[in-house]
Amino acid sequence: MDSTVKKQRTSMRLDRYLSICSPYPRSGIPGLVRKGAITVNGIPARTVKDRVSTDDRIEVNGVPMLYREFIYLMLNKPQGYLSATEDERDPVVVDLVPEEWKHFSPAPVGRLDKDTEGLLILSNDGQFNHAVTSPRKCVYKRYYAELDAPATPDDVIAFRAGMDLGDFCTAPALLELTDSPDKVLIEIAEGKFHQVKRMCEKIGKHVTYLKRVAIGALQLDSSLALGEIRELTEAEKDMLTVSKTFS
Repeated sequence: MDSTVKKQRTSMRLDRYLSICSPYPRSGIPGLVRKGAITVNGIPARTVKDRVSTDDRIEVNGVPMLYREFIYLMLNKPQGYLSATEDERDPVVVDLVPEEWKHFSPAPVGRLDKDTEGLLILSNDGQFNHAVTSPRKCVYKRYYAELDAPATPDDVIAFRAGMDLGDFCTAPALLELTDSPDKVLIEIAEGKFHQVKRMCEKIGKHVTYLKRVAIGALQLDSSLALGEIRELTEAEKDMLTVSKTFS
């Protein structure tokens, strides 16, 4: 799969390089050097102080350790998981991250409610997180929702006008009717706590099922089963910051 980070030509100590892009703790790297397990361009490393470049080929036990500082993951979030890095009572989405990526310490980009499924991005890039989640960026999030009552054309107008939910007023939002009026598509800019559910309650409907299907121009990969994760391509990463406005 395509790398999501453009290659950087940077020089640093071998132990720092491996602490960034490998699952090995920095304290364990000297032992790997002594065992001859680490090679730089095919030559065994001498000490952890060896200077290496991000253009070098670094391997540990024959496995390449490709340099990258940031990681971007797509998760098809299942119900029952909190959009958090830790919690004392409930499972969290980072529990679903495979071991090969855990050392990057990815965190949720935005959030989905515990009982909501679908597209959730995880990354360790704070600036990227802000670009996707800030309401000022107008990156809309798209949801599929099932309601306990049919939505109407008047409800469509109410969403597009924006809503006063008490603690904040929403930006204009999209409510799209389908062939089944109790099944709708919703797009919002903010993604506040329970926002989709609260907006539906405002028009007298209760959400019985909710799934996020897109962020910006990026759609959830339909081949990902619930709980599965994969890396984003560079093109997909760019899709996440595509903004728009409703007139």
